[in-house]
Amino acid sequence: MADIASELSAACGQAFEAMGLETKLGAVRRSDRPDLADFQCNGAMAAGKAARRNPREIATELVEKLKDHELIADITVAGPGFLNIKVTEACLAGRVEGVRQSEKAGGEVSAETQTIVIDFGGPNVAKPMHVGHLRSAVIGDTLKRLCRFLGHTVIGDAHLGDWGLQMGQLIVGLSEEQPELPYFDAANEGPFPAESPVTIEDLARLYPLASGKSKSDEAYREKCQLATAELQAGRAGYRALLKHFIDVSVAALKVDYDRLNVSFDLWKGESDADPFVAPMIEDLKSRGIAEESDGAWIIRVAREGDKGKTEMPPFIMVNSRGGVGYHTTDLATIFDRAQNIKPDTILYVVDQRQALHFQQVFRASEKAGYFPEAGLEHIGFGTVNGDDGKPFKTRDGGTVRLSDLNAMALNEAEKRISEANLSDGLSEEEVRDIGLKIALAATRFSDLQNTRTTDYKFDLERFTSFEGKTGPYLLYAAVRIKALLRRAKAEGNAPGDIQIVSDTERVLAMQMDGFNTALDQSFAKRMPHFLCEHVYNLAQSFSAFYAAHPIAAEKDPVLRASRLGLCEAVLNQLETSLDILGIETPERM
Repeated sequence: MADIASELSAACGQAFEAMGLETKLGAVRRSDRPDLADFQCNGAMAAGKAARRNPREIATELVEKLKDHELIADITVAGPGFLNIKVTEACLAGRVEGVRQSEKAGGEVSAETQTIVIDFGGPNVAKPMHVGHLRSAVIGDTLKRLCRFLGHTVIGDAHLGDWGLQMGQLIVGLSEEQPELPYFDAANEGPFPAESPVTIEDLARLYPLASGKSKSDEAYREKCQLATAELQAGRAGYRALLKHFIDVSVAALKVDYDRLNVSFDLWKGESDADPFVAPMIEDLKSRGIAEESDGAWIIRVAREGDKGKTEMPPFIMVNSRGGVGYHTTDLATIFDRAQNIKPDTILYVVDQRQALHFQQVFRASEKAGYFPEAGLEHIGFGTVNGDDGKPFKTRDGGTVRLSDLNAMALNEAEKRISEANLSDGLSEEEVRDIGLKIALAATRFSDLQNTRTTDYKFDLERFTSFEGKTGPYLLYAAVRIKALLRRAKAEGNAPGDIQIVSDTERVLAMQMDGFNTALDQSFAKRMPHFLCEHVYNLAQSFSAFYAAHPIAAEKDPVLRASRLGLCEAVLNQLETSLDILGIETPERM
C-alpha cells in the first residue's frame, strides 16, 4: 500500500508537469512543522531558479491546480515558496482502514526484488557462543526477516568456523583420551560409527585443554598442525570426526539461537568451501591474478586513491608454509555461492573490526571476476559493553557466554513479572512463556534500537522495564490492545468503520502511514533501528490516543466502533513490526 507522501508526490509532479516543469520537483515529504501541516513540497524553490521565475508565484499557481485534490483538505504557500499540505480526515481514515485490512499492515513489497544471501552468526564448532555473537545473530536475523517481508528471496547462512587448527587440536586431544577409537587408524577408510564419540560437554572440555597445551608444547602443536593438514587433505577418519564435531555443535548452537528466535536456512561452514579451494588457487595462478611473493601466493588489492598512510596489504591466498587461511576460504565461499545460489547481493553481518578483511576479500573477488564488489556488503556493527565502557565481561573478567546472557535475561524478566503482579490467574506454563517472551523482547529490541555501527551498554534492568524505549513496553502496548478488544467483544461491541475526528487520532493515523518509510530506510541502510523508532513512536501515539479516549466509556456507538477499528489497525502494524524484529507477543500479560 503506497503511503500518502507517494500519492501526493504523484499529484504534485503532475501539476509541475502541466506547468512545463520537471515531474521530480513534486516530491513531497513529512512537514518539518507538524503543528502547521502534515506534508510539505519544496519543489517551487528549485523550479523558480530553473525557470527564472518567482518561486512564490509558481507555488501559488500550484495551489490552484491542487486545491481540489481528493486527498487535500488545505494547501497554502509559506515563506518564499514552500507548499504546506494538510490531508483530509477521509484520506487518513482510508489509510488506517488499509492498515487494518492488510496482511502486511500497510507495508509494500519492493518494486525490484533480489536474491540475497545473508552471512551471519559465524559460530565456531566446539566453542560455546559468547556475548560477541549476540549482535551478528540478532541483526542478521532481523535483516533476513525484513528482506523477506519486502519480497526478496533470502538465504541465511550461519557460516560455521569448522576448519583450521582448532579442529586438529580437538582430534589430537580426543586421540590421547580415546586412542582405541577407529577414527585414528590411518588405514581405516570406513564406514565409521553413526553415533558421535563425543558430546558438546566433551568438546567444551577438550578444546581449551588442547588449545592451551599447543601454546606451551611445541611438539604437541606440531602434532595438531599435522592432524589439521591431514584433515584438510581428506583423511577419512578425521573427516568422519569432523562431521560428528559439527553435528553435536550445531545441536547445541540451535538451543541458544532458539532462545533468541534466530534461525538459518543453511548451516554451511568453512569446510564446505574446501572442494573449491584447490581449483580456485590454480585458476588464479594460471590467469596471473595471484602472484608469488616470498614463498607465498598473494593477490594485490591496493588501489590508487586509497585513503590512509599505508597501502592496503595484499590478500594472502597461500602462505609461505603452503597453508590457506580464512581469506581463501571466504573467497572460495563467494565462488561457491555465485555458482550455486546466483545471488544479486551477499551481506556479511560481522563485527566492524573485520572491515579490512572484507575489503581485501571483496576486492579479490572483483579482480578474479567471481562476484562484483558492488554486490558484496560488510554490515559491520559495534560492541556490547559493560558499565566500564569496555566489551561486556563477567565479574572475574571472563567472557560472558550467550547461554548465560539468555538465562540472565529470563531471570530478570521473571523478576519483573513478579514485581508487577502479572502472574495472577495464570498457569506456571503461561508465566514461563510470558517470561521467555519478555526476555526475548528485552534482548532483541535493546540491541536493534541502537544505530548498528555504535557500541551500547548492556543493562538488563533497563532493558526489561515496562517503561521507556524497551521491548517489554512494546509488548505491554500490544497486550493492552488485545485485552481491550477481547473485553469489547465480550460486551457485544464490534469494531466498525474508521473515522478520524480528534488530534490524537490524526497523529496516530499519520504515524501508521510512516511504516513504509521505516521499512525502506531500514532496508536501504541495513539498519533496523529505523523500524524500532517507528514501532516505539506508534506505541507512544497509541498510548496518547488511549489516554484521551477511554474507549469502554464512549457513549456514542459509532465513535466507539470506529476507535475499536483503529485499535485493530494499530495492533496489526505493531505485531507485524515486532515480527520483523523477531519479537513474539503474548496473548495476555
